[in-house]
Amino acid sequence: MKTAIEKADTLIEALGWIRKFRDKTTVIKLGGSVLADEDALHHLLLDIHFMETVGMRPVVVHGAGARISAAMQSAGIESRFVKGRRYTDQRTLEIVERVLAVETNNDLADRFEKIGGRAKTLNFESTPVLQGKLLKLADDDGMDVDLGFVGEVTRVERQVIDELCHDGQTPFIPSMCATEDGQKLNVNADTVATTVAQQLSADKLVFISDVPGVLRDPDDPSSSISSLTVAAAEQLIKDGVITGGMIPKIEACIETVRRGVKKVHIVDGRLRHGLLMEVYTSSGIGTVITEN
Repeated sequence: MKTAIEKADTLIEALGWIRKFRDKTTVIKLGGSVLADEDALHHLLLDIHFMETVGMRPVVVHGAGARISAAMQSAGIESRFVKGRRYTDQRTLEIVERVLAVETNNDLADRFEKIGGRAKTLNFESTPVLQGKLLKLADDDGMDVDLGFVGEVTRVERQVIDELCHDGQTPFIPSMCATEDGQKLNVNADTVATTVAQQLSADKLVFISDVPGVLRDPDDPSSSISSLTVAAAEQLIKDGVITGGMIPKIEACIETVRRGVKKVHIVDGRLRHGLLMEVYTSSGIGTVITEN
């Protein structure tokens, strides 16, 4: 009886958040590390299905880094990264499209429908919704960096996504875009998620990661910071608390909040139902970044 009462209390706690987030758009970015963990992926898709069932409008953006690297290794192509982006020549681009935009995109949608959800793939074979251009980066000397067919998203077909969500379908968007003349481009999944969240005027953006949020001590998982303002996050970068690969992710979070997305969350996808606990409980389990 005590266990049953505790479960009921949890539902009552969630009720307020369910009402608050009804009809609100939440962009969820699934990373490569989560895709490699069958159990974690299954429970994350269950969480997303729950969110849609109780009235939220989840939109899934995904990469497939580990799967792409494995496919390139099988093809005898060495993976090379330039300024954090995968160098993408024509052969690499063909692998990225096949593995990311076709196989992984369709696989996620199939898994989602097997657990009872309604999924819609938004890839080049169905309904592409991301338009973009070649990404231009400079080195320390100000010279252009050759990234190959790597792009950035400039336009999101919002009406298509809004109509799918209104119809009770969950969009699954691979991190690729096409230029106006049809050239396909590989795009960093984090930057796709931030752009999609901004252009959809999403209420939330959730990064599913393999760390329990922002840590005061990178070697101590229990030092996770539950909430940060934009100013506090910038200070942690200046103080050297946030380092390495977390810097561009946190900078993307800050930019996203400043462009109108109310909350950006970083959640450990390895924790069973961590997504639900972050969204539908008062304490949460990851890190949330807000303007104030």
